[in-house]
Amino acid sequence: MKIDAASSLSNLLTPNKDKQNQDQAVQNIFSAMLAQVGRQGYVSAETTEAEPPTVESLQRSWDSWFNSQRSGRYSQVEKPEELQQSFGNLIVRAHNEGGYVDPQSFLQKLSPEELAVVQKVQGLAEPIDVDALTEEGALNLLLPGAAQVDLNRDGFTRNGEAYGLRFPNSNTPAEVVAAWNEATQGMDFGQLATAQMQMMLPLLTANIEIDENGQFVRQHQPGDPEFKNPFANADYSYSTAVKNQLEALEAKKNELPADKYESQKAFWSNLQQALQKHGAA
Repeated sequence: MKIDAASSLSNLLTPNKDKQNQDQAVQNIFSAMLAQVGRQGYVSAETTEAEPPTVESLQRSWDSWFNSQRSGRYSQVEKPEELQQSFGNLIVRAHNEGGYVDPQSFLQKLSPEELAVVQKVQGLAEPIDVDALTEEGALNLLLPGAAQVDLNRDGFTRNGEAYGLRFPNSNTPAEVVAAWNEATQGMDFGQLATAQMQMMLPLLTANIEIDENGQFVRQHQPGDPEFKNPFANADYSYSTAVKNQLEALEAKKNELPADKYESQKAFWSNLQQALQKHGAA
C-alpha cells in the first residue's frame, strides 16, 4: 500500500489559520457540488451560497486555493499560472461532462497531456494509469487537494493509486473539526504532523494482528475482509481518544524530556477542552 503524505504535509507550510480558512472555503464549494451529483463531500462543510455552485464559482475557488499554495506544495512547479489555468479548465469540463458522476470514464477521455496536468497538480510521482484506479482514487484526481474525500469510509483518502492519511478528513464531524482547528492554532509543522498521526493511530493499530505471545503477525490492508476503520463506528468517541492520549502521556511522563511532556500535555488538554466546548462526543 502506497501512502502519500507529501501533499498534505506540504500544506502545513502555510500559516495555520490561513490554511484552515482556505481549506474550509474550497471544501465548502466542492462539497456542495458533490452533493448536487449525489456524493458526500465534507460533513464539516458549511453552506455559504444561496444558489448551487456554478462552474464559475468552482473555478474561482480553485484559483483562490491554488494561489494560497504557491509558497507550499506548488512552490517548485514550473509555469504555475499555466498549470492553474489548465486544471481549472478540467474542473469546468468535469462538471459539464459528468466527470464527478463517473470520474473513471471522464479520465479515460483525457489526452496524455491533460493527464499530465492532473498528475502534476496532484503531486503524483508516476503517470496516471486510469484502469488501475478505484472510483475514489479517480474522483479525487479531479478535486483540489484539500477537498478530496474518503468516499468508501475506510479512513484513507485515495489520490490516484496512493493512500492518503489525513486528519481531519471528509468524514470527521464538524464539531471535532472546529475543536481541532482551535486547539492547533500556533503549532509548527512538526507539532501538527505529530498530532495528526497520533489522532489517526486507532486506524493503524486496529488493523495490526498479534499472536498469543504478543508478536506481530500481519497488518490488514484496506480491502481485506478483516480491515476495520474504528472512526466509522457509530460509538467512536474523539473525547475518549483524547482522554486515552492524556493517560498514555502520564504513564510515560518520566521517560520524556520535561519540555516535551509539558507541551504535549498542554495540547491534549486544550483539545479536550475544545471538544467539550464544541459538544463533540
